[in-house]
Amino acid sequence: MPTVQEIQRASAAGEPLTMLTAYEAPTAGIVDAAGVDVILVGDSMGNAVLGYDSTLPVTVEEVASHTGAVARATEEALVVADMPFLSYGTSERDGIENAGRLVKEAGANAVKLESGPHTIDLTERLVELGVPVMAHLGLTPQRRNQMGYTRQGTTEAAAEEILDLARRHEAAGAFSLVLEHVPDDLAAEVTDTLDIPVIGIGAGPDTDGQVLVVTDVIGLSESAPPFAEQFGDVREEMEEAVAAYRRAVEDGTFPGESG
Repeated sequence: MPTVQEIQRASAAGEPLTMLTAYEAPTAGIVDAAGVDVILVGDSMGNAVLGYDSTLPVTVEEVASHTGAVARATEEALVVADMPFLSYGTSERDGIENAGRLVKEAGANAVKLESGPHTIDLTERLVELGVPVMAHLGLTPQRRNQMGYTRQGTTEAAAEEILDLARRHEAAGAFSLVLEHVPDDLAAEVTDTLDIPVIGIGAGPDTDGQVLVVTDVIGLSESAPPFAEQFGDVREEMEEAVAAYRRAVEDGTFPGESG
């Protein structure tokens, strides 16, 4: 399993970084075996697998449980656990305890924070304590009630704020940055400015790597954001398999005679 320094060195050597979400052991094993560099146990599990309509209801307990399943199935990829809504930011103590739990008890190698001015000091303190931090700027779904799901950084002032926050989180010790749903030229500028890897989602082709939600990639999602891409159709395969099982039971072809 790589360290964050090895991820940084690979990116510095010009290797594009790949990151996918996973929420349970079978998927994590497949993603890991495919050679993906980083597995994110995202709070996107709220929409993707837990039946919520957003990421906001996801709890630390849910992230910890799913992170443990992913970590046990992963041998090569770096496992990053998302810090869910209000698990940090209310107090430094709570943020440290929750991040520490995800690393110490659930087995994550690092945590991800949806970032802003309020996460700079926490990032620095977590890194001091030995918890690697991945920052996240641009569209941050935990702020859906403030910003919706629209593209961020589209004005000069907003773009400058994202660039400034990216610099400040790098200085605080973040080992990488997720940049979500921002204009391509802003993503390119942030990537050129920072020494740490920038991983884009809906941020164009000029970042150091890309991340997507695994259910979007494999075609299991009922709907996906416009910047996602489907590389398979697992939903259709599952529907056909389940329907075939039902038919086999109903017509008596399953199970066959034993012995």
